[in-house]
Amino acid sequence: MTNYARALLMALAAIMTLLLVGATAYGQRPRGAVTNLSATQQPLFSEYKGIRLGMTASEVRAKLGDPTLKADDQDYYVISQTESAQFAYDKAQKVVTISIDYTGSGSPDYRNVVGAAIDEKEDGALYKMVRYEAQRLWVSYSRSSGASPTVTITIQKM
Repeated sequence: MTNYARALLMALAAIMTLLLVGATAYGQRPRGAVTNLSATQQPLFSEYKGIRLGMTASEVRAKLGDPTLKADDQDYYVISQTESAQFAYDKAQKVVTISIDYTGSGSPDYRNVVGAAIDEKEDGALYKMVRYEAQRLWVSYSRSSGASPTVTITIQKM
């Protein structure tokens, strides 16, 4: 598979992830564990490569360079063969969603993203979402099943 084809497939996967994330933001809850934490609890995972919710598209591009795919409302980056990231922007060009996909190895341990307890399905898939009401954001960790699982970590403004 060519690098272009691989990048295109990863872009499509990331877009599908954002569509799922968007549906969740509009009231359709994903299946699995959802935890609401107290107002004093800070997110374990709140940035990616120095990029946080609320930063501008210009700040993201200054940190990561030119995106693989660029639009007014989102940027998609292929970081490596096993890592990609997507940033969604609001009308003011500020980051409202960060979604990172890892294929194979190299993803952060779920305990460093959503804490110790996580829903594990019989097939080995993992999922947990943690809502930080005081910070008006949520963080989710999702790992697919199979020999070469995909891990998606999402940080989204509520």
